Amino acid sequence: MTGPTEPEVITSDQAAAESAPSQTASAPGMEQNGAVNTPASDVPEAASPAATDTHADEAAPLDETHAEEANAPAEANGLKRGDILSGTVTETSPTSVKVTLENGAVGIIPSREMERLGRDLLEMLSVPEAAVQVYVVNPRDQNGNVILSLNRALEEIDWRKAVEHQGSQAVYETVIAGYNKGGLIVRFGRVRGFVPQSQLGPDRKRGTDTQTPEERWGGMVGQPISVKVMEVDRPRNRLILSERMATRENRENRKEALISQLKVGEVRTGRIVSLVDFGAFVDIGGAEGLVHLTEISWQHVTHPKDALQIGQEVKVEVISIDQKNKRIGLSMKRQAADPWDTVATGFNIGQLVQGTVTKLTKFGAFVRLTDLPEIEGLVHISELSDQRVTHPREVLEEGEVVTLRVVKMDVKDRRLGLSMKRVNSAEYLDLDWGTA
Repeated sequence: MTGPTEPEVITSDQAAAESAPSQTASAPGMEQNGAVNTPASDVPEAASPAATDTHADEAAPLDETHAEEANAPAEANGLKRGDILSGTVTETSPTSVKVTLENGAVGIIPSREMERLGRDLLEMLSVPEAAVQVYVVNPRDQNGNVILSLNRALEEIDWRKAVEHQGSQAVYETVIAGYNKGGLIVRFGRVRGFVPQSQLGPDRKRGTDTQTPEERWGGMVGQPISVKVMEVDRPRNRLILSERMATRENRENRKEALISQLKVGEVRTGRIVSLVDFGAFVDIGGAEGLVHLTEISWQHVTHPKDALQIGQEVKVEVISIDQKNKRIGLSMKRQAADPWDTVATGFNIGQLVQGTVTKLTKFGAFVRLTDLPEIEGLVHISELSDQRVTHPREVLEEGEVVTLRVVKMDVKDRRLGLSMKRVNSAEYLDLDWGTA
């Protein structure tokens, strides 16, 4: 079968009806397949049976209910088709339930719907004078009866709640009911909504590159999920939801709460959630902080991906908190020993060191020390040779291992000056002789 170009959301009132006439029939070019669908960009073709909603509704309305509603008069007995009214159960039998409506009219919930009601609703109807809300399917059938539906009332109320949630953008807590090729099916009360893959939260979206829907979504069925309503199209039975939007709001709320509790100097364990050119974002318990490139390691790091991986667990120290802009500054390197302490206590002016050339610039060469790789020193161009040097590349190459002499130490500003031309200088003969 060729998939629909723009499929629609299939709600609980269509779960058992594929061939019967319906008030909310699919638009031309649409196809019902028992699963919630979304635009072609998210679901390129109709979901296979294995990829549809894995949970059937407990009380899906019958085909006959839709057929009768389609053929019912628009208005009779002071009632209109589609009205939702309050009523009181006045009589119950194995075949029907009589309900006295708020305007005094008496309607019937027929046996065909009774057969599909869940246990909780049947128990409610058995209570004398139980208060219910019902949907007017037919204000007058061929026998003059008012035909009512409890399921349709509950569903229509949920559609109205969906519209309210779309307006307020309130977060809705629910569970995952199933899936298709394009994403997840979730319940909004008795209505089925659809969360396209593009609208999943980052945690759930991570690791969904497997080939089959079962592998991608199967393990998520039954899990709780927070969503926001993006789109409600009642005539087309289309309810599109977003976990990503809800996650963003939840994350901001958690971040505000966390920032109010955090203190500079506090140490936390977190997980790396993203890497960018200027650093790494780390989740430290519901909120993300930034480890700037310069705070990743005492060693020089060109790009965070050279030292870190997404999902990696790291220990970080809180080094700054910006309450106004909701920013948290973190450091990884401060949880390791400061190599400059070693320089301050173990190095002397004039001693020889070995290192690897890491970078050549017009003003000199940077060298990473072999015995202390976290430290890079600078060999100024004037310290390369007794001869005039126009550019360091004339005497050095990146990656070359060289012996140098320490000629300057500035621990406060973290600068180490090295010299290549003074390695064999007579100026340091006494020092070299004493350490030989």
